[in-house]
Amino acid sequence: MISNRQALVAFVFLILSGMVTAQNNTNSPYTRYGYGQLSDYGSANSRGMGGIGYGLRDSYYINTANPAAYTAVDSLTFMFDAGISLQNTNFSNGALRQNAKNSSFDYVTMQFRLSKFMAMSAGMMPFSNIGYNMTTTQEDPDVSGNYNVTTYSGDGGLHQLYLGLGVKPFRNLSVGANISYLWGDLNHTTNMSFPANSTAFGWTEATVASIKSYKLDLGAQYTHLFDKKHAATIGVVVSPGHNLGNDSYIQRQLGSSNTGYTTSTRDTVFTMGIPLTLGIGATYTYNDQLIVGADFTMQEWEKTTFMDNPDAFCRRTKLAVGAEYIPNPMGRSYFSFIRYRVGMYYSQPYYKIQGLRAAKEFGISAGIGLPLPQTRSQISISGQYIHTQGSESRFVNENTLRICIGVTFNEQWFWKLKVK
Repeated sequence: MISNRQALVAFVFLILSGMVTAQNNTNSPYTRYGYGQLSDYGSANSRGMGGIGYGLRDSYYINTANPAAYTAVDSLTFMFDAGISLQNTNFSNGALRQNAKNSSFDYVTMQFRLSKFMAMSAGMMPFSNIGYNMTTTQEDPDVSGNYNVTTYSGDGGLHQLYLGLGVKPFRNLSVGANISYLWGDLNHTTNMSFPANSTAFGWTEATVASIKSYKLDLGAQYTHLFDKKHAATIGVVVSPGHNLGNDSYIQRQLGSSNTGYTTSTRDTVFTMGIPLTLGIGATYTYNDQLIVGADFTMQEWEKTTFMDNPDAFCRRTKLAVGAEYIPNPMGRSYFSFIRYRVGMYYSQPYYKIQGLRAAKEFGISAGIGLPLPQTRSQISISGQYIHTQGSESRFVNENTLRICIGVTFNEQWFWKLKVK
């Protein structure tokens, strides 16, 4: 037990130090729009099942998708969960192809019981990621040999540090809430230059939005037991929308290599918001051996404003289905306890380009949960293939292969020793 706790402490410091220096896990051109690529709740085990979570109740894992699920934890258990991901993405627009590789620390969470009917969770995870660098070249139709090069680049994103509480007021009903501190910088830069004409005036514009705000998630789960082997759970999550506090500025630089450059900076406060989010899910469990579930998520991004633009986004929806199978929970061999997972999802992202919905997204996933010998801890490995299809031929298509590795320490820390 002591060695396991020491390993856990070392792992916590390793994950936290990695999250401080972690780079954004995307090179997607779509992250030029809005807050970037949104990160759904979900650990490595959930991602192996297509990302479902609203109706999941599992005493072996932390389910941050629905805070009502925290009460599923055993009264003697302390859990710690952390994950990293590796991905390779192919970008194409019909004429050009490009590959990009990324890695990142995804999440770090912990959970424990406060009483028989109450459990607590805390952790840190991303809300969104920005990472892109694109260049376009345009020839001057009036001057032979003259052309301009425009570069669009961006980085940053939002992070959330949450504290959650789950309560079980009745035997089959649980409710819960997460309150999150939401913060981060959104950095977007546009640069135009004239490589063939040193006297032409180039310019650079950098927009930086520094956000500090909050986020609230409210959840509930109801479980109905048909008999000893059959159970169904329905889960609901609501996250109210609101405007975000920010301290932002726009910096412009104008000039040439011969004449020098002039710089002007304007401080501003943008009107920016996050939407009302509604999620509903259901799972069916057979004999603690088979879990089948489905989730539906709707986010009203079309009703929010981004950088003073009230028409920046489209409504986002996502439908996910998934399953998990354990060969024999009461078996004695190691292979009896391995968890096998599959899932898929279809999503309409919130990106809008020139008044049009930019893309649609489809993903399939598979995963495996490997128990650590002589413990309740698990290593979860999931693989996802994600296809993002641009709504027009001029928009980018993306094919992503992502591997997520999560480690869940599930330790019984609260035994009371009795001396006879």
